Amino acid sequence: MKKKIGIAVLVILAFFGYYLDFDFSSLTSAVVVDVPETYLSETGSLEVIFCPHQDCEGALLSFIDSAKESLHCAFFEVDLDVIRNKLLEKQKEIDVKVITDDGYLYEFNHSFVKVDRSGLMHNKFCVIDGVKVSSGSMNPTNNGAFKNNNNLVFIESSVLAQNYEDEFAEMWNGTFKKGDSVQSSVVEVSGVKIENYFCPEDNCASHVKEVLRSAKKSIHFMTFSFTDDSIANVLLLKDLEGVDVKGVMEARQVSKYSVFELLSYQGIDVVKDLNKANMHHKVFIVDSSIVITGSYNPTGNGNKGNDENILIIYSE
Repeated sequence: MKKKIGIAVLVILAFFGYYLDFDFSSLTSAVVVDVPETYLSETGSLEVIFCPHQDCEGALLSFIDSAKESLHCAFFEVDLDVIRNKLLEKQKEIDVKVITDDGYLYEFNHSFVKVDRSGLMHNKFCVIDGVKVSSGSMNPTNNGAFKNNNNLVFIESSVLAQNYEDEFAEMWNGTFKKGDSVQSSVVEVSGVKIENYFCPEDNCASHVKEVLRSAKKSIHFMTFSFTDDSIANVLLLKDLEGVDVKGVMEARQVSKYSVFELLSYQGIDVVKDLNKANMHHKVFIVDSSIVITGSYNPTGNGNKGNDENILIIYSE
């Protein structure tokens, strides 16, 4: 009886959390008409690799080395010697700028490096020549490349590159944890639709929940840190709808603040990872056709307290 009552209360709370982002003031007697979605389209490329069983260090090194005019990187931390040496080498030839978290300036402290001053500058992205972007969950560190489970994304897209350049410019000029909303949030790159947002200004959590609510068959997730109850509530409701919900969470991040016990108690198939280092992904996979990734962990700080980015990729 206790569990049945608990489930009933949870469903009621989850229901309100599920629709929390909905603007009820917009409900009128007007007829709702579907408007075709419009967004920019361009030719480009997309590649994803996974650490540590693929050569993430070599892939990032080649990416950085390909810069011909400009190289702007926002790295939470950077302790890979080959990456640090390549940045120093490129800085002698082209426009190189690096932003890092103030807690890790000691790892790479040079005249072309700036830091934030509050919260975390948690991004892991680079923009090259205004046309290519790297992102994902991998910090360019020995643990990030060789021990932790991570993903590293490379995209050739002038539209996305401009989004990241705009975000980089804000931080370079001293604007952290706020700023203008992303200008081109949706782009089609060689037939692949990609959404792009930055936290906290674009409210990453709301976009994650919107995609999760669209799930018809499955939601599979891999999360380093997961404490956002409102996102967990969406998962619980989708489970009640018959959607296959399962996930892997970093064992050392499971605490009283984590949603692990909440999900597990309600029957969600969620397990702790077995990597002796870290399972560092921040990934949701919806209906085997939509992937959410980036630097953003589904936490309150990830959404409101840190500088973060996410990519929502529509591709089977």
